[in-house]
Amino acid sequence: MSQLTSSTATPKKPLGTRQPISWHYPLVFILVAVIGLFFVKWSPYYDKAFVAAASHSIGASIITGKAAVAPAPSWESALAYATAYFTAVWKAVILGLLLGSLVQVVIPQNWIRGTLGRKGFGSTALAGAASLPGMMCSCCAAPVAVGLRAQSASVGAALAFFLGNPVLNPATIIFMGFVLSWKFAILRIVAGLVLVFGTALVADRLVDSRPAPPELTAQLDAASNGGLFARWMQALGKLIIDTIPAYLIVVLVLGAARAWLFPAVGAEWHDGILTLIFLAVAGTLFVIPTAAEIPVVQTLMSFGLGVGPAVALLMTLPAVSLPSLLIVKRVFPARVLLFVTAAVALVGIVSGLAAQILF
Repeated sequence: MSQLTSSTATPKKPLGTRQPISWHYPLVFILVAVIGLFFVKWSPYYDKAFVAAASHSIGASIITGKAAVAPAPSWESALAYATAYFTAVWKAVILGLLLGSLVQVVIPQNWIRGTLGRKGFGSTALAGAASLPGMMCSCCAAPVAVGLRAQSASVGAALAFFLGNPVLNPATIIFMGFVLSWKFAILRIVAGLVLVFGTALVADRLVDSRPAPPELTAQLDAASNGGLFARWMQALGKLIIDTIPAYLIVVLVLGAARAWLFPAVGAEWHDGILTLIFLAVAGTLFVIPTAAEIPVVQTLMSFGLGVGPAVALLMTLPAVSLPSLLIVKRVFPARVLLFVTAAVALVGIVSGLAAQILF
């Protein structure tokens, strides 16, 4: 009898085996994404498009206001920028954290691995296309990129989503056409496609075929024996801990240092190559809300900034930032992040030089 009992008993699920996900759980992710994006992005941007078309402006520069230079470095300057920045992005940050945690617990890992887990153009193109409805800034897209990597998306696919959100943002490109000119918008599209997909495909070649850092998948496997809500809370808590503290500190530091990163525009700052390179690097490191690069560039050009440096900022300011790179550092190798940073700055420089020739 004891032999019969032991042979027919249900074997225990070994630790480290992910629980299967019910087919209707992905609908939760879709519902949160659609409702969240409608209220945070789609509806506000629809209204803002009419404002941009009528007034050829979408507001003042978040860096300098209506002045030629930002306030001198100080605690007041840091707090003022952080307040303005987080007032603009807090809803999107919450949505990014929700989606980044939900993708880890309600989307089947096998589906992510099958669609976004392969090296090459297919997975990268699909992830880049999936980024278009999001229209998030790099810091808000970063938690979702972390979640995708945790579910075995390839480096290229996760990077295409991460970069595609801010760089190929359809609303920003429309605003740019109305506020600056359509030639700026067309250049943003062409250079943006090169930046997003070129960077992602090259980065894929810099790593081996391992889908995600083993320490990350180990954390998820250890939590997989709990219920759905417990697993979601663990994923969300991990994202918050890894995201918010450094995010707050770096935004404060950059807010204080903005007068150094964006000095007063003068005759010597018009269109020089050193100006272009300097602003491309500054734009790569600095953090802004979605579409804020447009009023930044519009303000600086009104004080004499040339078209080349202006285009460099239009490409680099939204693409990545020091805070967003810190958020994704645990799911990408250091060499990949260094390459992405250099690629963003380089595309900004080349785009600025092209603008000087074409415009």
